[in-house]
Amino acid sequence: MSLLFDQNISFRIISKIEANFPEAKQVRQLGIENYSDIEIWKYAKENKFTIVTFDADFFDLSNFKGFPPKIIWLRFRNTKTDFLADLLNSKNLLIKDFINADEYSQIACLEVTN
Repeated sequence: MSLLFDQNISFRIISKIEANFPEAKQVRQLGIENYSDIEIWKYAKENKFTIVTFDADFFDLSNFKGFPPKIIWLRFRNTKTDFLADLLNSKNLLIKDFINADEYSQIACLEVTN
């Protein structure tokens, strides 16, 4: 699964994390920036993305509809893109394990704090 950043996260993050997450996309790149949360959730499910978001609504959707897609919920206020990229790059092994490893197979949401 690849990362899909929602509209509240700048598309500029992609170039800052591409070494660790080469298949990451931001909704704007895919032309779905105006989709509702449920439409983004469906797109992520159909296209094997893990959603990265500040938005609790995606967590609620995963509780209601299940997963995939998995959710990476950023549990802090919106921040500068460089800080967020550094944080995600520093947690890249955890994130990859969350998405792919068997021990995380029954977990829908990874909460990331700063």
